[in-house]
Amino acid sequence: MELVCPAGTPAALRAAVEAGAHAVYCGFADETNARNFPGLNFSRVELAESIAHAHRHGAKVLVAINTFPRAGAEETWHRAVADAEAAGADAVILADLGLLAHTAEHHPGLRRHLSVQAAAANPDAINFYAETFGVRRFVLPRVLTVAEIAAINREIDAETEVFVFGGLCVMAEGRCSLSSYVTGRSPNVDGVCSPPDHVSYEETDGALAARLGGFTIHRSPKGAPAPYPTLCKGCFTSEGVTGHVFEDPASLDASELLSALADAGVRALKIEGRQRSRAYVGQVVRSFRAAVEAVAAGRPVPPGTLAALTEGQAATSGAYAKTWR
Repeated sequence: MELVCPAGTPAALRAAVEAGAHAVYCGFADETNARNFPGLNFSRVELAESIAHAHRHGAKVLVAINTFPRAGAEETWHRAVADAEAAGADAVILADLGLLAHTAEHHPGLRRHLSVQAAAANPDAINFYAETFGVRRFVLPRVLTVAEIAAINREIDAETEVFVFGGLCVMAEGRCSLSSYVTGRSPNVDGVCSPPDHVSYEETDGALAARLGGFTIHRSPKGAPAPYPTLCKGCFTSEGVTGHVFEDPASLDASELLSALADAGVRALKIEGRQRSRAYVGQVVRSFRAAVEAVAAGRPVPPGTLAALTEGQAATSGAYAKTWR
């Protein structure tokens, strides 16, 4: 299975490649990229130089152009696709139907992957994108069990890619109405369910309150880890009981499921975290590269060493187990 790793900066890309990534995904420093944050991402020159570096080391580079074009501003997204191809990208990761059609028509030789932002989660949707736009690989939403992924793979003629570590979304990807309501910003356009400028922390009565858009999402006792406030991992009160309704504030870690995912026909494993440091990227990639090689050789997956890098120092198998459905 191909290990697909995040890079928010050229330095992180080099760290991922040197740590053993088979492929790295990144984006331009503009609104075509769903992780368009200050201090992150690539200029055109940086992308071309980074792709050349990756190719010299035998790694691929996938360029995420995964937001939805604004009406009347399509040229910005069209230019991003053309520039990615000119820089030597091995594939582009797209979500928008119109941009997929444009790319298939004007850049037929450029490999096309479907972003998780498109939320294609069944064989009918996947086969439509594959047959209509020539999409070769599909990043599956983080709402499927291993058995459901295996069932999908039996009915499609395309590659599937799944998330195995990092941030966990338990909603239909990019469609979170809760987040849009609280922050007023769409995950599909802004690329994050909890924009940093809407996050705040306040210490009261010995507890640390984590807020999003003015709403208190968590209260952590003094000295306890304070999770980043996302609504699906927030505490809600219902019928007098307060708790985590959808998922605990924890990171996805599917390292123990790699053999099962391989048996399910998964072609690529994706690590989340383009906003993370190069040190984080290097450590996670090295761990998963060892795990992928073990699975390929029929050996047990080495014990994980990534607990310190998870949200709140806690990990979950998330929707792969579907304990919340």
